[in-house]
Amino acid sequence: MSHSSIDIGSGTPLVLVPGVQGRWEWMRPAVEALSRRFRVLSFTLAGERTSEPLDPRLGFDTFVGQTGRVLDAAAVREAIVCGVSYGGLIALRYAGLHPERVRGLVLVSAPPPDYQPDAAVEGYLRAPWLTAPLFVLRATDRGVREMMSALPTWDERVRAACRQARNVVFSPTAPDRMSHRVQLLRGVDFMESARRCRDVPTLLVTGEPELDRVVDVQGTLRYRDLLDNVTVRRIERTGHLGLVLRADRFTDAIADFVTGLERRRDARSEKAG
Repeated sequence: MSHSSIDIGSGTPLVLVPGVQGRWEWMRPAVEALSRRFRVLSFTLAGERTSEPLDPRLGFDTFVGQTGRVLDAAAVREAIVCGVSYGGLIALRYAGLHPERVRGLVLVSAPPPDYQPDAAVEGYLRAPWLTAPLFVLRATDRGVREMMSALPTWDERVRAACRQARNVVFSPTAPDRMSHRVQLLRGVDFMESARRCRDVPTLLVTGEPELDRVVDVQGTLRYRDLLDNVTVRRIERTGHLGLVLRADRFTDAIADFVTGLERRRDARSEKAG
């Protein structure tokens, strides 16, 4: 394992694409829970100090290329591709370009393919370092509200808060890099990506609408109208952070989805035989 990537566990390969903060370490509870059932591949997005440089010629598609290179390095031909939040758009784009390598697509609290930044996000984009204190305050408020809902005991809440503080210290990201990633969305035709992978079996994972203050749950659910083979799972008592606050439930949702894919594949094989 390097600082920029991880390959852990055994079983069906699953690529876990991180969100806009760019670091796989921020998903560590999900990585550890998933690795008990899957071979988990994850990586840090290009542009972070511990990862490869962002290719200005490719822009957003640098991240799409990373996803493919992670599969190639692991000698994996086909995998479950799971994108978290901003990473959902990376996963969608990859599936649209390479549907033959995607056994199933998982979009976790992903923005819709026609996502446009609202006024608050536009303010962050214009002055990421200047608005960073306000961003941190709002993110902390959202995180505390969700933590209080998802975790029943103070012991669990304290551990989750310490884990988040450790991410900030040892796996830091930066406002300007996050801002740049959002700006890279401009000009990418994600609707076309959805059309090209509409036959790929897809799982949508969301939290509770009143708790996800980052991505509108109804925006994520729009993929039901764009893709032909969609399953939806909601992680109760969570918002945007269900994969880390309730990692076991998140893993159960993906495991059930993959089991369904395997049963359908076996049924088709028996019918063909």
